[in-house]
Amino acid sequence: MDKLAFIVPTGIGASIGGYAGDAGAYARKLSEKYTLIVNPNVVNAACFSAINDNMLYVEGYALDLFFKEQITLRPSKKNKIGVIFDKAIPESILNIHINTLNAMKMVYGIETIYEITDEPVGVEFKQNLSGISTGNINMPETLYKSAQKLIDNGCNALAPVCLFEDCDDDEDYANAKGVDIVGGVEAVISHLLTKKFLLPTAHAPAFKNVEISSEIISPKAAAEYITPTFLPCIILGLYNAPTLIPFEEKEENDICARDLNGVLMPYNSLGSTPVFKSLELNIPVFAIKENQTVLNVTKEKLKTDKITEIDTFEDFAL
Repeated sequence: MDKLAFIVPTGIGASIGGYAGDAGAYARKLSEKYTLIVNPNVVNAACFSAINDNMLYVEGYALDLFFKEQITLRPSKKNKIGVIFDKAIPESILNIHINTLNAMKMVYGIETIYEITDEPVGVEFKQNLSGISTGNINMPETLYKSAQKLIDNGCNALAPVCLFEDCDDDEDYANAKGVDIVGGVEAVISHLLTKKFLLPTAHAPAFKNVEISSEIISPKAAAEYITPTFLPCIILGLYNAPTLIPFEEKEENDICARDLNGVLMPYNSLGSTPVFKSLELNIPVFAIKENQTVLNVTKEKLKTDKITEIDTFEDFAL
C-alpha cells in the first residue's frame, strides 16, 4: 500500500485540523487507500480520536528527524504508556485523569502507569506577533526526571499532562475562527521529551475549570467542550505509535522518508522541515488550498514549481 504523510502544524489556525479532530474524517478516508503518517494535531479530539490501525502517530519533532533521515519508523502495537502528571494539577483534577486512565484500561486494555513531577512544570503560553500560538515551560528537568522513572519501569511511550491556566477568551476558537492558544506550547513540551528520550510522545493539557459548556459551538471545536480531560486521544494515539529507530539501525520493514508517495500540507504553511526535505528527496508535496492558516508561506513564496496545489481534499481523490 502506498504511504502518505498528512501533516497539519499545531497552533497556526489551520481551517482544517486547527481545532479538535476536524481533520480526522479526512485522515480516515485517506487511510482507506494509504498507510498514513499523521501528527497528533490531525487526529486528536479530546475524548475522541480519529486514529486507526492504518495510521502512524508521530509528533512534530520526530517528524523532522524522520524527514532528515535521522530516524525510521518501526510499526509497533500495544505500547506501554507512561503518563507524567504535573505536580501543579489540583487533586480533584488529577483524580479525573486517573479515572480516565482506569476507564481506558477497562475498555481498551491499554496499559499505563504514571508519575507525578517533583515540582510544578510551569507552563506559559501566548500568541506571537504572527498570530501563532507559542510558549515555554519553566522546569523541563522535572519532566525529564519523571519520564526517566517511567522508562526505567518499561514504558516505551510518554504522555505528559501539564496544568494550563484557563483561557480567558476562547470565543473565537469555539466558533472555529481563531488559533488554538495552547497548541504551540503543547508542541514544545512534546518536542522536548522526544528530543531527550527518542520515544513517541504526545501532550494533553489539564485545566482547573472542568465545567462542561451547554452552549452550542462550532462542530470543529465541539470535542473539547464536552469533556473535562483531553487525555483519551493521546493515549489512543500512543498505544500503537511507531517506535523511533536511529537511521543506522534501520531494518527491512521499517518506514523511512524515501518510502513516501506524498506529503499533504495546508496551502500556506510550507516553510517547514518536512516540506524542504521532501523537495530534496523528490517526494511529491501537495498544498491543499481549502486548508488555510495564519501563515503566508506558499508555493509562490518558496519560488518552486515542485509543489502541486490542489483545491480540496476531495480533489486528491479521497
